Amino acid sequence: MNRMLLPAAMALGAAAVASQASAADVQVQAQGPVVDLSVTKSVQSKPDIVQIGAGVNSNAPTAVAAMQANATAMDAVVKRIKSLGIDAKDIQTAGIGLNADYDYDQVKRQQVFKGYRASNRVNVTLRDVKRAGPVLDALVAAGANDISGPDFSIEDDAAAKAQARKAAFAELQKQAQEYAQWAGYSGVRLLQVGEAVMNNRPMPMMKEMAVAQDASGSPTPVEPGLVGTSVTVSASFEMTR
Repeated sequence: MNRMLLPAAMALGAAAVASQASAADVQVQAQGPVVDLSVTKSVQSKPDIVQIGAGVNSNAPTAVAAMQANATAMDAVVKRIKSLGIDAKDIQTAGIGLNADYDYDQVKRQQVFKGYRASNRVNVTLRDVKRAGPVLDALVAAGANDISGPDFSIEDDAAAKAQARKAAFAELQKQAQEYAQWAGYSGVRLLQVGEAVMNNRPMPMMKEMAVAQDASGSPTPVEPGLVGTSVTVSASFEMTR
């Protein structure tokens, strides 16, 4: 008896799975014309954190010598970072490398081995954007010869995203209503909606200005400006009578 009931139980289970799959695939069906729209809105805000990268490149005849020299130099840089009162959780090693170094002999037309190049980099997060310039100068003075950034951002941009999202959705509804009126319909019904969020970043020109050294010996000028938080909202609307 149990052997005869097993196929039936399996069939019922398969039917239940199929039913669940069908339920998950149910979509809102439109009776009238459908308009698909996409709107992007951005909100400009003052950054409250800044990230900079600091590293050391060292050259030596052997791999061991290159790594040892690099470790000594990088240790001085990291100690300087910590001496500035930067929290340990805001200091992160970004990469350690060791590569053979070559020159090109124009006469022999071949690569000539020079030795080894070792590198070590850390990313530093500053929670006071006004400190970016002085910290960059301090790191260079400590021996850092590979600097990147600064990258400005907002640590918690939830409010900016919500503002951009609301503005984008309102614009979508306005545009959909306009299309409906132009087509002779009185209203619209929302069928589906989705969004994409873009990370906030400063303009590239701002970054280049930020890392430029002042030849007069003055502190490195850093202007944080504003960063943008962008949200793109896409939606489909059915035109209704």
